[in-house]
Amino acid sequence: MIRNLARTVLLIVIVVAIAAFFIGYRWSKTSGAAEPDFSVGTTGRAVDVDDARHAGAVIGEKVGEAANQAQRIASNAALTAKIKSKMTLDDTIEAADINVDSSAGVVTLRGSVSSLAEHERALQLARETDGVTSVVDQLVVK
Repeated sequence: MIRNLARTVLLIVIVVAIAAFFIGYRWSKTSGAAEPDFSVGTTGRAVDVDDARHAGAVIGEKVGEAANQAQRIASNAALTAKIKSKMTLDDTIEAADINVDSSAGVVTLRGSVSSLAEHERALQLARETDGVTSVVDQLVVK
């Protein structure tokens, strides 16, 4: 019995709170007051809305540039990982002795290989990888 009474009281309180929220929201929209050309910041001083919009646009542009740079870095890392994985899985190549770097589709192979056949196979694997536009050969045959 007390449990049902408590539930009923709680339900009434929730309904009244929701109604008060919507009534207050509705009345605040119909006040007819014009929006000011400035906002008050947390420091209590007036902030020019146009200056704030400009600052927001500058920040947005910088965030966009950083996102593009992060995407390029991730793309280069993925391309390097693909080539290095191919070399690791190939039994004719000692992948630990080959350094693979990539930048915008240009792959640079550095290090040493034990034979001309290993040299040619490393170049072939790099050239056949999707996303590679050119390969810079800096491999040395021991």
